[in-house]
Amino acid sequence: MPVNVEALRDEFPVLERVAYLNAGTDGPLPAVAAQAGAHELLGEARRGRAAEHFKRRRELSEELRGAYARALGCEPGEVALTTCTSEGLASVIDGLGLQEGEEILTSDEEHPGLLGALGAARALRGVSVRMVPLAEIAEAVGERTRLVACSHVSWMSGQVAPAALAELGVPVVLDGAQGVGAVPVDVRALGCDAYAGAGQKWLCGPDGLGMLYVAPALRERLEVSRRGYGNLLDPGAGLDARLHEDGRRFDTFALSAEALATALAAVELLERAGWRAVHERATTLAARLTELLAAAGRDTAPRGNSTLVSFSSPDPTAERARLAARGVVLREIPGRPLLRASVGAWNDERDLERLLAALRT
Repeated sequence: MPVNVEALRDEFPVLERVAYLNAGTDGPLPAVAAQAGAHELLGEARRGRAAEHFKRRRELSEELRGAYARALGCEPGEVALTTCTSEGLASVIDGLGLQEGEEILTSDEEHPGLLGALGAARALRGVSVRMVPLAEIAEAVGERTRLVACSHVSWMSGQVAPAALAELGVPVVLDGAQGVGAVPVDVRALGCDAYAGAGQKWLCGPDGLGMLYVAPALRERLEVSRRGYGNLLDPGAGLDARLHEDGRRFDTFALSAEALATALAAVELLERAGWRAVHERATTLAARLTELLAAAGRDTAPRGNSTLVSFSSPDPTAERARLAARGVVLREIPGRPLLRASVGAWNDERDLERLLAALRT
């Protein structure tokens, strides 16, 4: 049954209590998703976990892979199921096998989920990592640059990666944790070679799920050192077992049926509302919040057409806690004098007004 985007709010129980503006960390969980996960767990308790259980896990995996592919604008066979954005990013960065003397170009406002993989490449392989402002990253590619790795949408400011990245002659991997589900994503139009996304943020699924798109040309170049039952084509072949030939070669080793069912129910709810309507409502509300904050005397960080609004705070830690006590949930940006509101299609003007009122008191 189609979901009216204006009525989407009613699907999220947390919004009955608080103004939840924290999907950039974890999205609100819809009731239908919680019910789907509970149904799977109760079924496992009744039936046990034997052949039918593992068949069910495979079915749910392929259904979720298809839903994630639709959100990314690609084919299901191009998508791997991961546990988080960070796992997908690490698979690509490590899989390239870059060495000392080669360079990865990134921006100066990246998340630890990407920085961790970049730090490993530097510490373990001697790869150089160079940081530049996100808006300038396409022009900063140099002779030694072998990979550009940056955010599609910055988690700090809501800036969007420049379109010129699609024209580069080196591989581009995008951290899509603040992209997929929040803003329109078409991996081919973006021109990226890999795109890692989160299942628990703007897709409102459970913790422990993510996705990775890898273009076929890059897929052939990546080494896959982590091999196990979950990403092998013929695991019964022992030491001679082969990797899947498509995106499943990057699959994480195991995902529970309850997590898969929860994630699938959440993303299908958003699909029924219509991705275009979901994206337009969220970005429009975020732009409106930017206007309201400016009128209230709060400076906002430079941002793009995204769902994130970061604004000035004299004491982000204390103010975040004070807002939470008043029923407004958002987050601070570590090391910067900013609070960040994540505005989703499930929010409405009442949530924005509640934030502004709490800031005034």
